[in-house]
Amino acid sequence: ALCIVAQGAKTVMLGNESYDYDPSRMLIFSLDLPIAAMIRQASVAAPYLSFRFDFDLDRLAELILKAYPDGVPPTRPGRAVYVAQASAEIVDAAARLMALASRPEDAALLAPLVQDEIMLRLLRGPFGARLAQLGKIETHRIGKVVAWIRAHFDQPMRIDDMAQLAHMSPSSLHGQFKSLTSMSPLQFQKTLRLQEARRLMLATGMDANLACQRVGYLSASQFSREYARHFGNAPTRDMVRLRDAGLAGAVSFTQ
Repeated sequence: ALCIVAQGAKTVMLGNESYDYDPSRMLIFSLDLPIAAMIRQASVAAPYLSFRFDFDLDRLAELILKAYPDGVPPTRPGRAVYVAQASAEIVDAAARLMALASRPEDAALLAPLVQDEIMLRLLRGPFGARLAQLGKIETHRIGKVVAWIRAHFDQPMRIDDMAQLAHMSPSSLHGQFKSLTSMSPLQFQKTLRLQEARRLMLATGMDANLACQRVGYLSASQFSREYARHFGNAPTRDMVRLRDAGLAGAVSFTQ
């Protein structure tokens, strides 16, 4: 997906890494990652405004062949999320795509063309080769594992089963997975569990014991230890801090 900020600023956190973006920088990610996000700049007079464009992977694969008829140039392995300078051409195309939403008859004809333009400009830009990695078989295999963990994060997981799902050896899966997501499959699952538990407590007032069971933990003490290590505070103290700071609506968790 491509994320553009029209007004305000936002930070997304992936594991121990953070990515800031605003009207001058756009965020691009190629896997459905367990990110936490916080709006850093917004006010009543100037609310946070953003645009998100989800890639059609089948169409992107076709455009990759057009953008790189001689093959995608080699590029160093990188994260499945990165920040790039927001080009005027891509921002203009995004604005035209949004404007078409109020003109359904025009949108049916023109929206696919503008969507292609956005993807082609990204592919021909400085990070185009990285975006083109979406078409690599290894990325698709890791994507299958990511999708499984997301759908079953509250259930036990065996690495051998995930390796079989990806048609990789366990060691290859671990290396490729960490290269793209910054964490191992088990860390990925743990992050999803902790973020969902935090969301449940923050949004519904659920207590820590019930939240830890809901996300798949068998031990409340293990949950508290890992929660404190991940978020910097024990669950109860973390909830008090977030509510006292008025951050309940400013922090979101992508599940």
